[in-house]
Amino acid sequence: MTHAAPVILDIAGTRLTAADRQRLGHPLTGGIILFARNWESRAQLDALCAEIKRVRGDLLICVDHEGGRVQRFRTDGFTHLPPMRALGELWMHDGKGGPGSGAMRATNAASAAGYVLAAELRACGVDLSFTPVLDLDHGDSAVIGDRAFARDSRVVSLLAKSLMHGLLRAGMSNCGKHFPGHGFVRADSHTDIPVDRRSLKAILADDAAPYGWLNTTLDSVMPAHVIYPKVDARPAGFSSRWLNDILRHQLGFGGAIFSDDLSMAGARQIDGREVTYTEAAVAALEAGCDLVLLCNQSLDGGVAVDALLDGLAEAQLKARWQPREASEMRRLALLPHSPALPWDDLMCSPEYIHALELLP
Repeated sequence: MTHAAPVILDIAGTRLTAADRQRLGHPLTGGIILFARNWESRAQLDALCAEIKRVRGDLLICVDHEGGRVQRFRTDGFTHLPPMRALGELWMHDGKGGPGSGAMRATNAASAAGYVLAAELRACGVDLSFTPVLDLDHGDSAVIGDRAFARDSRVVSLLAKSLMHGLLRAGMSNCGKHFPGHGFVRADSHTDIPVDRRSLKAILADDAAPYGWLNTTLDSVMPAHVIYPKVDARPAGFSSRWLNDILRHQLGFGGAIFSDDLSMAGARQIDGREVTYTEAAVAALEAGCDLVLLCNQSLDGGVAVDALLDGLAEAQLKARWQPREASEMRRLALLPHSPALPWDDLMCSPEYIHALELLP
């Protein structure tokens, strides 16, 4: 039987409980996503990550740590990274602010930001940050807003590529999000089901363009819980047309695909009806996702997490979902393949100190 571990789950506290260890040891669990509630200090985070790896060494430890308002760890030495819009603004001042501004300065600063972000996380045991945001800043989306580099897809692509170069130098993979673009719609998919009524041609020419331009650089992608009705009636993360026909075949992406959080409002209805977490996970995996996230469902004892793991195991037995070896290989490829620099060594590293000086 082909093995796959597609579930990324979370925990409620700053240390593992017996129930957490049991869930993390489940054969369908492939990783964990951390939040600010899982943070007390660098020493505690390092101990938590080590404890997770003792459960299973191949578990992928993830976090949303982009910079700006989406940065889970902010104290005990972690650098306050700028929002990505600050890098875009630096680019847009090209030729207006002297030698300290402009496009080339912005790309260098983006690489520095990626290096600092990844090196600090890896020094504490975190494997992957869900970054960079490739959404375009159309000006109407509050949930994206300054998380986006810029409005111009070319600027976004080059700054994202520079940021990903910094991540790579620190030994971390990347995740572009939210395919094919969340920036055009005003509604927030955490609390609503956004609908983008543009044509496929318009989306590919603008918001989705970075995914094609970066297809040799992106390690993973996270699709949006947004419906694009002129392309498919389902949100992108549950659409084989978006994930297989367009992202993989037309745009040439070969890495891992993560679902966005299945507990978000944008994932709670498929084909006009409310679905369980298991039904949503099966739909995402069958559409082409390699991994599925279920976040913030551990806070009440984890009943929903257990139901998802049990439900997905049952779906596999009943052949409603079949694991793919390629998906498991893509998950394993996201794990770091080089040792991390310990925190104290990082703090006196010339490369790190220089990167800090380049941040806007």
